[in-house]
Order: sequence, then C-alpha cells, then structure tokens
Amino acid sequence: MINGDLSGRDFSSEFSFTASRSSGPGGQHVNKVSTKVELRFDVVNSNLLSQEEKEVILSKVTGKINAEGVLIIVSQVERSQLKNKERTIEKFYALLANALKPRKKRKPTKPSQASKEKRLEAKRLQSEKKTRRKT
Repeated sequence: MINGDLSGRDFSSEFSFTASRSSGPGGQHVNKVSTKVELRFDVVNSNLLSQEEKEVILSKVTGKINAEGVLIIVSQVERSQLKNKERTIEKFYALLANALKPRKKRKPTKPSQASKEKRLEAKRLQSEKKTRRKT
C-alpha cells in the first residue's frame, strides 16, 4: 500500500552528495568554492520504499530520474555548501511527499440551471446579431 507519510522514515543513509563549482554571478567566490550540491538517491535499489512507492515515483517524477533509476536534485542558490545541502534535502522530501500523495477522485458535476440559461441567452443574442446583419 502506498503511504504518503514520510515522517517516520530517514532516507539520509541512502543519499549521496557531490559538490561542484556553482555557475552564475558571484565573482571570485564562485570560481574558488564548490557550493553547488547534487543529491543522488537510487529509487530502484532503495530499502525504505515499497515496490508500489517505487513504481509511483518512477512514473510521476520522470524529469529528475535518469536511466539508471537515480533521482538527482541540485541546488546552487545559496553561497554556502551546507545551506545548499539542506535545501536539496528539503526539495527531496517535498518531491517525494507530492509524488506519493494520493490523487483525489473527480466528482462529476452537471451544469446549474442558471449557467444553462446564461448560455442559451448568449446564443440567442448572437443569433439575433447575425440575423440583423442579413437584413
């Protein structure tokens, strides 16, 4: 069964981090310090996710998962490597929670009486406008 609640699980043992030089403005600081952090999480070989959860994540988060089934999240916004690392972890948990959240079923609705009358009135006015053009 798919459980959207991730609060009881600690995925930190399955994370692997790499740091590299960040791009963009920042002058000499950007050229010297590796502040960009990349979090890698192997979805396929995870021990903390059930098989159904893995399938849901692989189908819903296709843009951030490579061919080997590794989820990659990158952060380079902050000037500190530690802050970027924290940011990638936050992104990871938010992404998983969103992917595992059950989808609400759509309740079919019918148009109201007022909306039907409004639509018919608009059609009637359009018809009158066109008939006036003919004469």
